[in-house]
Amino acid sequence: MSALVSVKHVSKQYRQQGETLQNVSFELRAGQVLGLLGHNGAGKSTLINALLGALEYQGTIRINGYEPIMQRDKVMRSLSYISDVNVLPDWMSVAQLLNYAEGVHTGFDRHKADVLLRETNIKPRTRIKALSKGMKVQLHLALVIATNTQILILDEPTLGLDLVYRDTFYRHLSEWLHDDGRVLIIASHEVSEIEHLLTDVLILKHGRTVLQAPMAAISQDYFILEAHDEYRAQIEMMEPLSWQKGLATTKWLLPSKYAAQVKDLGDICHVKLADLFLALQKEVS
Repeated sequence: MSALVSVKHVSKQYRQQGETLQNVSFELRAGQVLGLLGHNGAGKSTLINALLGALEYQGTIRINGYEPIMQRDKVMRSLSYISDVNVLPDWMSVAQLLNYAEGVHTGFDRHKADVLLRETNIKPRTRIKALSKGMKVQLHLALVIATNTQILILDEPTLGLDLVYRDTFYRHLSEWLHDDGRVLIIASHEVSEIEHLLTDVLILKHGRTVLQAPMAAISQDYFILEAHDEYRAQIEMMEPLSWQKGLATTKWLLPSKYAAQVKDLGDICHVKLADLFLALQKEVS
């Protein structure tokens, strides 16, 4: 199965800021969901803009076999993008936007869009500028799903949304992912919120890749040990990525190669993506 998204040795350097993206590589095939993680300034937005063909870069990017800058028209036939900033035309009504999408996109399924929007409080005659942020995100996702897009990039899509809107958004997104041939890239600070969706993770810091792995490998490669402080000196020799002090115990994030050595020192727990993300952000300079 060929890769729908191929990124090879991609870098981006700005004159004033220096190199903000350094030799990033990954491939995504149908069915994969990549979590793109990193603090502000890590290079997430630069990478997304390169995928969208919005800036020049060094290296190779192919979206469905096409180069994002020189073949942007072909790329956009199968790729959609939703950010935390509203890009829908405020002066249009919802119905006018749907009519426009139906007229310009041959693959737009108006019935599917109408069905999705009937599950929300969005009314066809409402102007987009009168919609709340949550409604605008739902409308945007309905447009994406109804165009049968193959590759979707989300950049902090639920930022500022309440729990009800977030639940509806992720439910519709999960339904979209169930169809064959989909690829999703989602950048978010809400690591725990998106973890259940992911098949793979890419963590950036200062433009560099500090972790790239399938989600299944995380629980195989790392674990958390909660042990009494009397074992501190012994555990500190086992390359802990991080630790969290409690009242009488400490939680240690350790590589799996030490699991057999510590099984009698305390309780072993599965590591969560958020734990690993925070540890790697602290560890790598």
